[in-house]
Amino acid sequence: MRHVIAIDQGTTGSTVLVLDEQLAVRGRGYKEFRQIYPTPGWVEHDPADIWASVLAALEQALKGIEPSTIAAIGITNQRETSVLWDRKTGAPCHHAIVWQDRRTADRCAELRREGKEARVRELTGLTLDPYFAGTKVAWMLNNISSLAAPARAGHIAFGTIDTFLVWKLTAGAVHATDVTNASRTLLFDLRDLAWSDELLELIGVPRAILPEVVPSSGTIGATRGVPGLPDGIPICGIAGDQQSALFGQACFTPGDAKCTYGTGAFILMNTGDTPVASKSGLLTTVAWKLASGELRYALEGSAFIAGAAVQWLRDGLQFFSSAAEIESLAQSVPDAGGVIVVPAFAGLGAPHWRPDARGSITGLTRGTTRAHIARATLDGIALQNVDILRAMERDSGRALAALKVDGGAAANNLLMQFQADVLGVEISRPALVETTALGAAFLAGLGAGVWKDQAAVRAAWREERRFKPSGDRATIAAHIARWDAAVAKA
Repeated sequence: MRHVIAIDQGTTGSTVLVLDEQLAVRGRGYKEFRQIYPTPGWVEHDPADIWASVLAALEQALKGIEPSTIAAIGITNQRETSVLWDRKTGAPCHHAIVWQDRRTADRCAELRREGKEARVRELTGLTLDPYFAGTKVAWMLNNISSLAAPARAGHIAFGTIDTFLVWKLTAGAVHATDVTNASRTLLFDLRDLAWSDELLELIGVPRAILPEVVPSSGTIGATRGVPGLPDGIPICGIAGDQQSALFGQACFTPGDAKCTYGTGAFILMNTGDTPVASKSGLLTTVAWKLASGELRYALEGSAFIAGAAVQWLRDGLQFFSSAAEIESLAQSVPDAGGVIVVPAFAGLGAPHWRPDARGSITGLTRGTTRAHIARATLDGIALQNVDILRAMERDSGRALAALKVDGGAAANNLLMQFQADVLGVEISRPALVETTALGAAFLAGLGAGVWKDQAAVRAAWREERRFKPSGDRATIAAHIARWDAAVAKA
């Protein structure tokens, strides 16, 4: 029996799954790591903490697994989070700047005032927003003393977290990223599938620091000196977390869509082998490229805050002691009592792209309770997705037939039912909601020949529950109208 390791390096922790050829989970590990907030709007990670969390999760997941049976490793990662490190010593030059970080908002606004956004969108499929990696890298080069010159000389390496992990897993032998992560940097030409000199000059990033760009599936490197793993295990899959979840949900047909409820909520729709330019504030991104040459694009809409809003109620307001308790608290009232929570704690993402927006609670009365606010928070998570999916339907010219869901908050039945109600479409939840890791395993297993083709992936996908729309449509429309008014004020 061969096994595939999936490393899912997320925003708040690292998960490792070990899957067998029948896609049964044979090992599982998870380790959280600290979040660093130097100043309001800034979010950082210590790369040493990330690597330590991966090693700890690996150790847990590999208990009882014979190392000789491991056929391949797949990596999926928080995408735009950016790291610079010294090529010779491997030492990070600075904390990683996390995708949520807003410190480059002024620089993005400056580029927009200079009239650069249309060209950036044309080349990258992205908007000028501090969310993406390019301006984060430029900030580090401009604000860390004595870094610019060695970067231009090629002594410094840049990577998103997948690149950093490949470097660590191969003891510095491989400096590479895949097309999905590269497409999130503001530096990558979406059609040529190559780093763009025009964009590098515009953003201010030297080519010498960039990794090689490889397909999402196929041999990329091999392990060397990793505690608990033998040398020579091939790394055969890389994809950014949301593209990995799209693949793990078997969304192989154009029009297939999924939503991952993690720290944020991320919706992707497969648009086939041609990029679809958005007119509605969405992103165009690479979905995957296989070693066979198969290339798929996607439309994407991201809400920066989803599960993080539940964490805010737990940690900031101390409404409950564990995130799972929100469902019973919210169910204790029939509805939110007119309360609207806009969870714009890190600005508003697609389709609004307003980094200056802030979270708000409206509709409060003397009768409002913790339960109403909890329910309104779940409602807000779902209502953000209505904005995104309606824009996606306009851009793609396809009406959404159903939405596949995954991620931690997808286990919340109340949230999933409300999501179906406000969208008016069925919600499909898989048996294994950790489809981000599953996608990395699929990509690695395809690259290593563990599974022959995507038909094996499709055959392995199983639905656990389907949520059908319910409720009075006029009442739901009025709720959405109150949401729209609250968003306009956020």
